[in-house]
Amino acid sequence: MTDDSFIREVNEELRSEQVRAVWRRFGPVLIGGAVAVVIGTAGYVGYEYWRESKAAVSGDQFLTALDLAGEKKTDEALSALKKLETEGAGSYPVLAQLRTATLLEQKKDMAGAVTAFDAVAADSKAPVALRDVAKLRAAYILVDTGSYEDVAKRAETLSADGNPMRSSAREVLGLAAYKAGRADDARKLFQQNADDAAIPANLRQRANTMLDLMRSSETAAKG
Repeated sequence: MTDDSFIREVNEELRSEQVRAVWRRFGPVLIGGAVAVVIGTAGYVGYEYWRESKAAVSGDQFLTALDLAGEKKTDEALSALKKLETEGAGSYPVLAQLRTATLLEQKKDMAGAVTAFDAVAADSKAPVALRDVAKLRAAYILVDTGSYEDVAKRAETLSADGNPMRSSAREVLGLAAYKAGRADDARKLFQQNADDAAIPANLRQRANTMLDLMRSSETAAKG
Protein backbone atom coordinates (compact mmCIF):
# COMPACT_ATOMS: atom_id res chain seq x y z
CA MET A 1 0.00 0.00 0.00
CA THR A 2 1.43 3.36 -0.98
CA ASP A 3 1.58 6.28 1.35
CA ASP A 4 -1.06 8.09 -0.70
CA SER A 5 -3.54 5.25 -0.54
CA PHE A 6 -2.93 4.82 3.15
CA ILE A 7 -3.59 8.50 3.77
CA ARG A 8 -6.80 8.34 1.72
CA GLU A 9 -8.06 5.37 3.74
CA VAL A 10 -7.28 7.17 6.98
CA ASN A 11 -9.09 10.29 5.76
CA GLU A 12 -12.11 8.26 4.69
CA GLU A 13 -12.20 6.51 8.04
CA LEU A 14 -11.94 9.80 9.86
CA ARG A 15 -14.73 11.24 7.77
CA SER A 16 -16.90 8.18 8.43
CA GLU A 17 -16.24 8.49 12.13
CA GLN A 18 -17.09 12.18 12.04
CA VAL A 19 -20.34 11.42 10.22
CA ARG A 20 -21.23 8.77 12.79
CA ALA A 21 -20.42 11.18 15.61
CA VAL A 22 -22.52 13.94 14.08
CA TRP A 23 -25.38 11.52 13.46
CA ARG A 24 -25.25 10.21 17.04
CA ARG A 25 -25.42 13.78 18.27
CA PHE A 26 -27.91 15.34 15.88
CA GLY A 27 -29.69 12.40 14.24
CA PRO A 28 -32.62 12.28 16.68
CA VAL A 29 -33.12 16.03 16.27
CA LEU A 30 -33.08 15.76 12.48
CA ILE A 31 -35.49 12.84 12.52
CA GLY A 32 -37.75 14.68 14.95
CA GLY A 33 -37.69 17.75 12.72
CA ALA A 34 -38.52 15.69 9.64
CA VAL A 35 -41.38 14.00 11.44
CA ALA A 36 -42.65 17.38 12.62
CA VAL A 37 -42.60 18.67 9.05
CA VAL A 38 -44.50 15.64 7.81
CA ILE A 39 -47.05 15.89 10.61
CA GLY A 40 -47.39 19.64 10.10
CA THR A 41 -47.87 19.24 6.37
CA ALA A 42 -50.41 16.48 6.86
CA GLY A 43 -52.21 18.60 9.45
CA TYR A 44 -52.31 21.62 7.16
CA VAL A 45 -53.56 19.57 4.21
CA GLY A 46 -56.17 17.99 6.46
CA TYR A 47 -57.26 21.37 7.79
CA GLU A 48 -57.52 22.82 4.28
CA TYR A 49 -59.63 19.86 3.19
CA TRP A 50 -61.87 20.23 6.24
CA ARG A 51 -62.17 23.99 5.67
CA GLU A 52 -63.01 23.60 2.01
CA SER A 53 -65.52 20.85 2.76
CA LYS A 54 -67.18 22.98 5.41
CA ALA A 55 -67.28 25.96 3.06
CA ALA A 56 -68.88 23.78 0.39
CA VAL A 57 -71.58 22.73 2.86
CA SER A 58 -72.13 26.38 3.79
CA GLY A 59 -72.45 27.23 0.11
CA ASP A 60 -75.19 24.65 -0.32
CA GLN A 61 -76.99 26.00 2.75
CA PHE A 62 -76.75 29.55 1.41
CA LEU A 63 -78.24 28.51 -1.93
CA THR A 64 -81.06 26.74 -0.10
CA ALA A 65 -81.80 29.92 1.84
CA LEU A 66 -81.84 31.92 -1.38
CA ASP A 67 -84.27 29.44 -2.91
CA LEU A 68 -86.55 29.79 0.11
CA ALA A 69 -86.43 33.57 -0.22
CA GLY A 70 -87.20 33.28 -3.94
CA GLU A 71 -90.24 31.16 -3.09
CA LYS A 72 -91.44 33.92 -0.70
CA LYS A 73 -90.83 31.67 2.30
CA THR A 74 -89.24 34.58 4.09
CA ASP A 75 -89.41 33.31 7.65
CA GLU A 76 -87.89 29.98 6.67
CA ALA A 77 -85.18 31.77 4.71
CA LEU A 78 -84.39 34.01 7.66
CA SER A 79 -84.13 30.98 9.93
CA ALA A 80 -81.74 29.24 7.53
CA LEU A 81 -79.65 32.39 7.17
CA LYS A 82 -79.49 32.87 10.94
CA LYS A 83 -78.09 29.37 11.32
CA LEU A 84 -75.54 30.07 8.61
CA GLU A 85 -74.46 33.27 10.37
CA THR A 86 -73.46 31.31 13.47
CA GLU A 87 -72.31 28.00 11.99
CA GLY A 88 -71.18 28.85 8.45
CA ALA A 89 -67.63 28.81 7.08
CA GLY A 90 -65.65 31.15 4.84
CA SER A 91 -67.46 34.30 3.71
CA TYR A 92 -70.91 32.76 4.02
CA PRO A 93 -71.74 34.12 7.50
CA VAL A 94 -71.23 37.68 6.22
CA LEU A 95 -73.18 36.97 3.04
CA ALA A 96 -75.95 35.50 5.19
CA GLN A 97 -76.03 38.70 7.27
CA LEU A 98 -76.32 40.84 4.15
CA ARG A 99 -79.10 38.69 2.75
CA THR A 100 -80.89 38.77 6.10
CA ALA A 101 -80.78 42.56 6.05
CA THR A 102 -82.22 42.62 2.53
CA LEU A 103 -85.07 40.32 3.50
CA LEU A 104 -85.86 42.47 6.52
CA GLU A 105 -85.98 45.50 4.23
CA GLN A 106 -88.36 43.65 1.92
CA LYS A 107 -90.54 42.90 4.95
CA LYS A 108 -90.61 46.66 5.64
CA ASP A 109 -88.68 46.13 8.87
CA MET A 110 -86.44 49.10 8.13
CA ALA A 111 -85.05 49.42 11.65
CA GLY A 112 -84.13 45.74 11.65
CA ALA A 113 -82.55 46.02 8.21
CA VAL A 114 -80.41 49.00 9.25
CA THR A 115 -79.30 47.16 12.37
CA ALA A 116 -78.33 44.13 10.30
CA PHE A 117 -76.41 46.21 7.75
CA ASP A 118 -74.68 48.11 10.54
CA ALA A 119 -73.60 44.81 12.10
CA VAL A 120 -71.83 43.84 8.87
CA ALA A 121 -70.27 47.30 8.56
CA ALA A 122 -68.87 46.99 12.09
CA ASP A 123 -67.50 43.46 11.59
CA SER A 124 -63.70 43.84 11.39
CA LYS A 125 -63.40 40.28 10.05
CA ALA A 126 -65.60 40.99 7.04
CA PRO A 127 -64.02 42.05 3.72
CA VAL A 128 -63.76 45.84 3.42
CA ALA A 129 -65.80 45.88 0.20
CA LEU A 130 -68.74 44.09 1.88
CA ARG A 131 -68.51 46.40 4.89
CA ASP A 132 -68.72 49.42 2.58
CA VAL A 133 -71.67 47.93 0.72
CA ALA A 134 -73.44 47.43 4.05
CA LYS A 135 -72.83 51.08 4.97
CA LEU A 136 -74.35 52.26 1.69
CA ARG A 137 -77.36 49.96 1.96
CA ALA A 138 -78.09 51.27 5.45
CA ALA A 139 -77.61 54.85 4.25
CA TYR A 140 -80.12 54.44 1.39
CA ILE A 141 -82.73 53.14 3.84
CA LEU A 142 -82.07 56.05 6.18
CA VAL A 143 -82.73 58.62 3.44
CA ASP A 144 -86.42 57.84 4.04
CA THR A 145 -86.37 56.77 7.69
CA GLY A 146 -83.57 58.79 9.29
CA SER A 147 -81.86 62.15 9.31
CA TYR A 148 -79.13 63.61 7.15
CA GLU A 149 -76.71 62.98 10.03
CA ASP A 150 -77.71 59.30 10.09
CA VAL A 151 -76.90 58.99 6.39
CA ALA A 152 -73.67 60.98 6.64
CA LYS A 153 -72.45 58.82 9.51
CA ARG A 154 -72.45 55.82 7.16
CA ALA A 155 -71.68 57.30 3.74
CA GLU A 156 -69.53 60.38 4.18
CA THR A 157 -66.19 58.56 4.44
CA LEU A 158 -66.99 56.73 1.19
CA SER A 159 -67.59 59.92 -0.81
CA ALA A 160 -63.94 60.99 -1.03
CA ASP A 161 -62.19 61.27 -4.38
CA GLY A 162 -60.67 57.96 -5.43
CA ASN A 163 -63.00 55.81 -3.34
CA PRO A 164 -64.52 53.15 -5.63
CA MET A 165 -67.93 53.72 -4.03
CA ARG A 166 -67.80 57.51 -4.09
CA SER A 167 -70.55 57.89 -6.70
CA SER A 168 -73.14 55.96 -4.71
CA ALA A 169 -72.03 57.65 -1.49
CA ARG A 170 -72.40 61.12 -3.04
CA GLU A 171 -75.78 60.19 -4.46
CA VAL A 172 -77.18 59.00 -1.15
CA LEU A 173 -75.73 62.02 0.64
CA GLY A 174 -77.21 64.29 -2.03
CA LEU A 175 -80.64 62.74 -1.64
CA ALA A 176 -80.48 63.06 2.13
CA ALA A 177 -79.33 66.67 1.88
CA TYR A 178 -82.10 67.50 -0.60
CA LYS A 179 -84.73 65.95 1.65
CA ALA A 180 -83.34 67.85 4.65
CA GLY A 181 -83.59 71.16 2.80
CA ARG A 182 -79.83 71.53 2.43
CA ALA A 183 -80.01 72.55 -1.21
CA ASP A 184 -76.47 73.88 -1.53
CA ASP A 185 -75.00 70.66 -0.13
CA ALA A 186 -77.21 68.55 -2.38
CA ARG A 187 -76.30 70.57 -5.48
CA LYS A 188 -72.58 70.25 -4.75
CA LEU A 189 -72.81 66.48 -4.31
CA PHE A 190 -74.87 65.91 -7.46
CA GLN A 191 -72.57 68.19 -9.44
CA GLN A 192 -69.56 66.12 -8.33
CA ASN A 193 -71.20 63.02 -9.79
CA ALA A 194 -72.30 64.83 -12.94
CA ASP A 195 -68.70 65.96 -13.56
CA ASP A 196 -67.04 62.63 -12.72
CA ALA A 197 -66.35 60.92 -16.05
CA ALA A 198 -64.99 57.84 -14.28
CA ILE A 199 -68.29 56.77 -12.71
CA PRO A 200 -71.06 54.77 -14.44
CA ALA A 201 -73.12 56.71 -16.96
CA ASN A 202 -76.42 55.96 -15.21
CA LEU A 203 -75.18 57.62 -12.02
CA ARG A 204 -74.12 60.71 -13.94
CA GLN A 205 -77.53 60.77 -15.62
CA ARG A 206 -79.32 60.53 -12.28
CA ALA A 207 -77.17 63.35 -10.93
CA ASN A 208 -78.05 65.56 -13.88
CA THR A 209 -81.72 64.67 -13.45
CA MET A 210 -81.59 65.79 -9.83
CA LEU A 211 -79.80 69.01 -10.78
CA ASP A 212 -82.47 69.73 -13.41
CA LEU A 213 -85.17 69.00 -10.86
CA MET A 214 -83.62 71.37 -8.36
CA ARG A 215 -83.26 74.13 -10.94
CA SER A 216 -86.89 73.69 -11.99
CA SER A 217 -88.05 73.84 -8.40
CA GLU A 218 -86.05 76.97 -7.72
CA THR A 219 -87.40 78.63 -10.90
CA ALA A 220 -90.96 77.72 -9.95
CA ALA A 221 -90.46 79.09 -6.46
CA LYS A 222 -89.18 82.39 -7.83
CA GLY A 223 -92.07 82.64 -10.26
